[in-house]
Amino acid sequence: MIESSGSMRVTGEAGNGKEAVALCESHIYDVAVLDIRMPEMSGLEAARTIRARWPKLKVLMLTTFNDDQYAVEALKSGASGYMLKDAEPEALIRAIQSCLSGGLPLQEDVAAKVIPKLLEERKELTVDTSITPRELDIMRLVGEGRSNREIAGELGLSVGTVKNHVSQIMDKLDLRDRTQLAIYAIRHNVV
Repeated sequence: MIESSGSMRVTGEAGNGKEAVALCESHIYDVAVLDIRMPEMSGLEAARTIRARWPKLKVLMLTTFNDDQYAVEALKSGASGYMLKDAEPEALIRAIQSCLSGGLPLQEDVAAKVIPKLLEERKELTVDTSITPRELDIMRLVGEGRSNREIAGELGLSVGTVKNHVSQIMDKLDLRDRTQLAIYAIRHNVV
């Protein structure tokens, strides 16, 4: 499906999680598409390892498991999105493109299960005085799954300014990536 898009190509394939991590050591990739269940090392563990070692590399989970717990764990592990293998080819291509542009693609029926689960776990936001009102606006929009381009359009900012704000927020909150920021925003009632 990816190859047939014409705009992307598959540059490596792995039979298990350990091989996926090993491939990342020897090549530069934009997106790693992983399954939840893989031999030798699960997709969740591979995602954690990949995101810890190569924080700019995006991870998209593509799986048969339409399970809210798997999806939540995938996002906590650093996945930038969660799609099901029965998704239409165009939806998969859009999900990969969304990951690349800083989005958080979730298949609709998965999102319908995941968002309520995350909302159940929400905590009251202890407002860090170093978080500005503008940064709170950006956190809210990241928590809603908006891309940098969408945030920029809504707030009348440049995409570069939004990227800088997102980086500053993650530094202030000691968060690893945009996915953690989105989860943080939901759990702390910013959304």
